[in-house]
Amino acid sequence: MNWINRIKKFGESIKQNINKKFPTKSERESSAWTSCCKGPILKTEIEENLFVCPHCNKHHRISPTQRFDIIFGKNNYEVIKTPIPKDDPLEWTDTKSYKQRLKDARKKTNQDCAVVIAKGNLNGLEITAGATNFDFIGGSSGAAETEAIIYGVQHAIDNKTPFVFWPCGGGQRMFESPIALAGMTKTTLAINELKENNLPYIVCFTDPTAGGITASFAMLGDIQFSEPGALIAFAGRRVVQATVKEELPPDFQTAEFLLKHGFVDRIVERKNLGSEIGSLLSILLNRNSGVNSENNEQTSETNIQAREAS
Repeated sequence: MNWINRIKKFGESIKQNINKKFPTKSERESSAWTSCCKGPILKTEIEENLFVCPHCNKHHRISPTQRFDIIFGKNNYEVIKTPIPKDDPLEWTDTKSYKQRLKDARKKTNQDCAVVIAKGNLNGLEITAGATNFDFIGGSSGAAETEAIIYGVQHAIDNKTPFVFWPCGGGQRMFESPIALAGMTKTTLAINELKENNLPYIVCFTDPTAGGITASFAMLGDIQFSEPGALIAFAGRRVVQATVKEELPPDFQTAEFLLKHGFVDRIVERKNLGSEIGSLLSILLNRNSGVNSENNEQTSETNIQAREAS
């Protein structure tokens, strides 16, 4: 009897068995195995496929640097240092202090905050990019994340580059309360400033994107892409269902549902996202705009002369 049948015989789920073999979270994270549609699968098998399950096409969560490696090429980009405000302005403590949570998150992710900003070259175009790491306190957004996004937008404006962002996370960080909530307004104003400078803003939704993140900068893209199957929401499904008092469709709050209802422009698989963004930006930026403008002026002048002659 193999181990899977043995698990089934004793009424144990595969996840329960893995948790028994690797009882602590650190042991599970350091294991060479993870779980997906068919149960245990080698992490290397998923990693070789851009962290996408080769069987069910589930797009697993990845870090900002892994995402930039895929888009720009391995180490073919520069991470931009962003400002870090004072930690724990409210001196928050529950089961442990917020300062300790930040310390643990920084050690785990090797990041100063959940958002990473970088600059790189995509199809010959210089772009400013940003991404959120879900492993950093659930990708929640606080003062540091707000400052990082604003800094990224300002870098895009100063260097006249488009801004591409991969949002993720459950919303504004509860440990910073109104300070985190103020970030919704600040990031919205920053994106508006980007648009006033006629620079493209592209959003690429990842799983999950929710709460105050979708209620601010994540829903303001000129173009809204999404990875397949991503959860995109504001309030949780049960909260919405209790409010509207109706049965919600099974695919409610998925990228596919939002595509049908106009909140997402296109669902793009991770392997194709770089080429999709590159092609789109080539059109939006119109690299031959100067020549086209001159040709349009000459054409207009010729039409005027023709009308006067007639």
